Amino acid sequence: MNFRVDYRASLSLVGTVLKYLSVPLVFPLAVSVFYGETIAPFLVTIAVTLVLGRALESLRPVPDIRTREGFLMVAVTWLAVGHVGAIPYLVEAHGVPLLAAPVAPTSTLANPANALFESMSGFTTTGATVLGSISVETHTRGVMLWRQLTQWLGGMGIVVLAVAILPELSVGGAQLMDAEAPGPGIEKLTPRIAETARALWGAYLGFTVLQILLLYGLHLTGHADAMTFYNAVSHALTTMPTGGFSPEARSIEAFSAAVQWVVIPFMVAAGTNFALFWHVLTGEPEHLVRDSEFRFYVGVMGAITAVLAVLLFVGGGLLTQAPTGGTFDAAYLSGVREAVVAGVEPSLRHAAFQAVSIMTTTGYASMDFNAWSAPAQYLLLFVMFVGGSAGSTGGAIKVVRWYVILKSIRRELFTTARPEAVRPVRLGGRAIDERAIRGIYAFTVLYLLIFVVAVVVLFTDALRTGLSLSVLEAMSTAAATLGNVGPGFGLVGPMGSYLDFSNAAKLFLICLMWVGRLEILPVLVLLTPEYWRG
Repeated sequence: MNFRVDYRASLSLVGTVLKYLSVPLVFPLAVSVFYGETIAPFLVTIAVTLVLGRALESLRPVPDIRTREGFLMVAVTWLAVGHVGAIPYLVEAHGVPLLAAPVAPTSTLANPANALFESMSGFTTTGATVLGSISVETHTRGVMLWRQLTQWLGGMGIVVLAVAILPELSVGGAQLMDAEAPGPGIEKLTPRIAETARALWGAYLGFTVLQILLLYGLHLTGHADAMTFYNAVSHALTTMPTGGFSPEARSIEAFSAAVQWVVIPFMVAAGTNFALFWHVLTGEPEHLVRDSEFRFYVGVMGAITAVLAVLLFVGGGLLTQAPTGGTFDAAYLSGVREAVVAGVEPSLRHAAFQAVSIMTTTGYASMDFNAWSAPAQYLLLFVMFVGGSAGSTGGAIKVVRWYVILKSIRRELFTTARPEAVRPVRLGGRAIDERAIRGIYAFTVLYLLIFVVAVVVLFTDALRTGLSLSVLEAMSTAAATLGNVGPGFGLVGPMGSYLDFSNAAKLFLICLMWVGRLEILPVLVLLTPEYWRG
């Protein structure tokens, strides 16, 4: 069979990315040295990335990247980094002869399926975890920082970063970025695609540094004693990629109200098209306020926040008694109701925090929303499908697709009443090509179809293994992994974990995270015969 895809060129570039993955591994290694912890997890992983990366690079020294090779390279890259990223967890849990004894021999990450789940969840910025209530004290600070760093690297995109800094990827960079960057497409901000990649990562890095300074500033001024410099860095690394990993078992609930208010605008920024920030920084702030997608994004977020705030303030958004098999008792629920219903500020803060966190697919929690009533929980489940803007680090279906769908439905209603009218769907004053509209419908239907299949698979596996799984839990698990949201409800709630699922179910969820991060089509196209045949 004659292949139309130069798979050697694709694998060669995968090797380049793996080789340079050794560079960010230096940071958690340095943290381990500073705190006197074992450095074996990072020495072993650096060695693997260098050897494996160089071996793959040798397949084709001067790769020729076209669209087909771009799809293959991006899909394989995310699988590869997910597997390599699991090595520090496994080495820490099991130890390495002559280098270190096991640090956390009882860690759930000693199971390879769990380690791979945590790594893929990190790189895809899903934020689903198998650690449960295990806190930073159980694992070394170096390994926990690597856990945060995987999300920061995956947020704007590993391949986008590679295009920005590696000259060998500048040729064919547009194909690679189109295949990987979140959203229906990525705006070319500068004449050269590598400069565009650097501009996006520059804005991303700038927001991360600013958040570190503000969070640590709260600690220095006495407004957040628990927000140490380590915690400030850890949470900034997982806010901007809309990842949601926290070294604290109870997420952002572990910190003061001031911290929660500071995190909210950064989650909003992370779910915004980063190209808009580039325009603002280059002296064109009007792009931000005139952008129809951004206005729709803010409007939807504000409406959801308002509904949740009213529900929480009047008490209708909270449970009155613990559910059967619940993880909290009546005393806990009473404390939650007293804290939230006590005033407007707590209700507004928790409503805004969770609406923004779930819509942008960050997955942080300011409280255990398992304690919320069914209407509030189903509203959050709906929000899991909305997502952030195109060109943001958010996951799910994306606001721009819903916006185009609503406008096209309005167009259909108009042309039904007036068949002679010609009315294109416009976005930002520009008519959208009908092929693009059909593509948006196809993606959305495919996304929802995969979601339904995932719910059925999870239910089937739960019956096979005897795991008690409700409808809401199964739906939220599928939505949270496919949409890269992270926490769901019940078993997989914000203070829970995915640990109780079988290894087979975890591998299935890993595939959902991978497919969801690459927005389905770049993965599914690899399964078609037309892609490979000459």
